[in-house]
Amino acid sequence: MSSVHLLVLIHGMWGHPGHLAELDRIIRETYPAASDDVELEILLAETNREDSTYDGIDWGGERVAQEVVDRVEELKNDGKTVSRFSATGYSLGGLVARYVVGILHQRNFFEKVTPVNFNTIATPHIGLPRYSSLISSLFSSLGPKLLSRTGEQFYCVDQWSATGRPLLEVMADPDRIFYKALSVFQHIRIYANAVNDVTVPYVTSAIEVEDPFAERDMNGLEVDCHEQYGVLIKSFAVPSIPPPPTPKPIILSPTWFRTRRPGRPLLPPVLQLRFPLNIVLYALLPVLIPLGISLIVLRFSLATRSSRARIRLLEQESKGEHLIHVLAQLEKDVEIAVAELIDDPNPITPPSPSTKRTPKPPPEQPILTPLQRKIAASLNTLPIKKELAYIENVRNSHAVIVCRDVKRFEGHRQGEGIIRHWAASFTL
Repeated sequence: MSSVHLLVLIHGMWGHPGHLAELDRIIRETYPAASDDVELEILLAETNREDSTYDGIDWGGERVAQEVVDRVEELKNDGKTVSRFSATGYSLGGLVARYVVGILHQRNFFEKVTPVNFNTIATPHIGLPRYSSLISSLFSSLGPKLLSRTGEQFYCVDQWSATGRPLLEVMADPDRIFYKALSVFQHIRIYANAVNDVTVPYVTSAIEVEDPFAERDMNGLEVDCHEQYGVLIKSFAVPSIPPPPTPKPIILSPTWFRTRRPGRPLLPPVLQLRFPLNIVLYALLPVLIPLGISLIVLRFSLATRSSRARIRLLEQESKGEHLIHVLAQLEKDVEIAVAELIDDPNPITPPSPSTKRTPKPPPEQPILTPLQRKIAASLNTLPIKKELAYIENVRNSHAVIVCRDVKRFEGHRQGEGIIRHWAASFTL
């Protein structure tokens, strides 16, 4: 039987396999033929797509894990043996990938299959952080309601475990199967947008608690990008002495008008029209914005309602074989044992109350919860290699980092260097 290295690619929220078409293309270009008698087989996850992504990281992970098991069986029937395994997840797909490897590890999958590469790209590992802006506060309040189970897990307001812990906390717990599954991989590498990622900011995709790029316009941050991979950051540093403030130009002077121009587009690519259509669009914005917001809220509400119905059906059909039920029983057993020894049965000791108020971070910095900081600290004990993308002059770099739709938006090609670095770093 020939040996196969199975690579599963998992897309993000509202996504479909086509969003990772460039990853699929470039990794095939990099490894067009078998190497050392190992053939690369790529699985583009299909079952957790579009509206199904509302159903939660856990149910998405169950679906994709079943796809992996089915593909392994198909390859076996074709006379091929899966001997090596890798996973790459984009955005929400990175969290789903972490859940998938937890399922596989719990099923003893890695006793016969070697875990090799685990990669995520622009993934909210510590959840979605809140900023001091009004829009961020609204998203933090509405996200758990409008994005169903996934939204609750994004903002760590779910009570996933039997003891009420959020899923992202459980997934970062060194004593739980998800963390243990990550630790068995030979290579763990994550890619994050350093700037302009409105969807998944730097701190959560890079698993950090501070953003050194947030004040780059004022602190003189120096960024050096890789010659071969374009937007991939080779190094960055903040000078010990900040640059002097730029003198303010005279009002209505040519320099003043230039400073009034936005550094990146005000509108998303789909709404960046040519003259004279752009003038018509701007004139209609007072009408289009409220209408668009209403339609989006309606769309999310309907999708969330459908998702809740699907989840109820999934839970009724489940007979306890899913990982959520296995871990729920484990959590109960641990809680009972701990409760017999100590007065406070909480598995993670909360921070002691302090008389000092936590200083409010600058507006550019995220407002992280104690739980998010704990998740980051726990995940950073893993041997993770972090790679950063510096994609400027775009409204949102989240789609660009994976070249999500190069056929419609030429600007998405800026992220190709990141994909090529990912492919070149892949160990077959």
